[in-house]
Amino acid sequence: MAGSGFGFGFAPILFLSLVVACAARPIYPLPSKVSHGNRLPIQTSRPYNIAHRGSNGEIPEETSAAYMRAIEEGADFIETDILSSKDGVLICFHDVTLDDTTDIADHKEFANRKRTYDVQGVNTTGFFTVDFTLTELKLLRVKQRYSFRDQQYNGMFPIITFEEFISIALDAPRVVGIYPEIKNPILINQHVKWPDGKKFEDKFVGILKKYGYKGSYMSENWLKQPLFIQSFAPTSLVYISNLTDSPKIFLIDDVTIPTQDTNQSYWEITSDAYLDYIKDYVVGIGPWKDTIVPVGKNYLQIPSNLVARAHSHDLQVHPYTYRNENKFLHFDFHQDPYEEYDYWLNNIRVDGLFTDFTGSLHNFQEWTSPLSKVGGDDNSASKLLHKIALLISSYKN
Repeated sequence: MAGSGFGFGFAPILFLSLVVACAARPIYPLPSKVSHGNRLPIQTSRPYNIAHRGSNGEIPEETSAAYMRAIEEGADFIETDILSSKDGVLICFHDVTLDDTTDIADHKEFANRKRTYDVQGVNTTGFFTVDFTLTELKLLRVKQRYSFRDQQYNGMFPIITFEEFISIALDAPRVVGIYPEIKNPILINQHVKWPDGKKFEDKFVGILKKYGYKGSYMSENWLKQPLFIQSFAPTSLVYISNLTDSPKIFLIDDVTIPTQDTNQSYWEITSDAYLDYIKDYVVGIGPWKDTIVPVGKNYLQIPSNLVARAHSHDLQVHPYTYRNENKFLHFDFHQDPYEEYDYWLNNIRVDGLFTDFTGSLHNFQEWTSPLSKVGGDDNSASKLLHKIALLISSYKN
């Protein structure tokens, strides 16, 4: 089983070496020449564990350390958001502005860079990545997005490039897939210009090809270097379908938010007619989980039929985002993230999950696997969950 055999205690000495390695990484690395021999293949027998911005529940998002931690914890895929610097270098960063997750406010030399741009029809003010060169962006340090998460790693790690991200996956001791998002393509194409009339999407696919990513889903090439390309922008997905046969995922936002580039409603893009259209370009959809199972007063309501309809169109479903903290868990799950995983994997039956806590999902899947050494009636999910609770309780005591 992919990921088994890795330590999950994450001893301090191991993390110290990880920190040093992250700090020492060059700006434009090639995958190392170190041979890992016959690496364990990616598992394809159960829903995918997708490390949302790395293991960002523990370490600041989209940093080398967060991705390396996710691999250590057993992620099948490491997920990232791709934006661009002013000088056209693709970087891993979620927000189009630097304000919330970097120390940009501490850099007085950049105080005059604040701008207001239209972002999906909303006037947004802040320090935009597209107004900084890569050299300038490398001066910044990333910080934890949420104040209730561990703050001790704030200021330790720089923004990384798309190429650095790829090198982390290719240098892993087992096969680890990548799951990059073409982020805000309209904004990027408006503010960043590449030679020869190239677009953001051309640059994005060009880097993937440079590092050998190619092949349709489950092909021999794909299994060697697994990849899902994701985007909220259907026009971008259709465009890059002419550039690469690598599998793509159409992301779907909340019911109130139209598509980034075509201004289509949630109801239009989740209709059977649209699913039948988009399946020619993508292998799956990535909906916000509360649109699959609506929520009222923090309780789950009657599930929609979106998963069943997507499956009927031969589309996978990879919902986002699963988080361990109580404030993100609906009351039905009794403040227990394992109950949430059990519900989505065994009741709703999705094909992959974006999670901020890779280790939790990995442990749940390992403990509930049919291959686990559990006998008799203990194979029921409820009894396994009870055993997990006992293990956690004994550990805390």
